[in-house]
Amino acid sequence: MSRVLTGSPHAGPSVPLSRTDFYREEFLKQRQYLARQRPYYSERAIRDVEQAITRIIGQLEQLCGRENGDEVLSQLLRKIDVLTGLSAWSNPKKLH
Repeated sequence: MSRVLTGSPHAGPSVPLSRTDFYREEFLKQRQYLARQRPYYSERAIRDVEQAITRIIGQLEQLCGRENGDEVLSQLLRKIDVLTGLSAWSNPKKLH
C-alpha cells in the first residue's frame, strides 16, 4: 500500500511526496537549522550531526522500506531536533 504525503502549505502548490521525499526534505530542513545553531555548539558536535544527517539521507530508501521505518525516522528527527530547534519554529503551540 503506497502512502502519499502532501507538501508544506508554505512551499507553494501542494505536490504529492513519497515517504522518502518527505523525510529527505525534513532532514534537509534540520541541516539548515543546524547551521543556524553553529555559534552555540562545538565544531565537532555540528560536524557529527551533519555526518549523521548525511548517513540517514543516504539510507532513506532502506529505512522507509522497513516495517518500522516511520517510527525509526521519526525518532531520528526528534533527536536531531533537540539541537536544531526546528520544531520550536514550526509548532504554533510552542510560540508565546
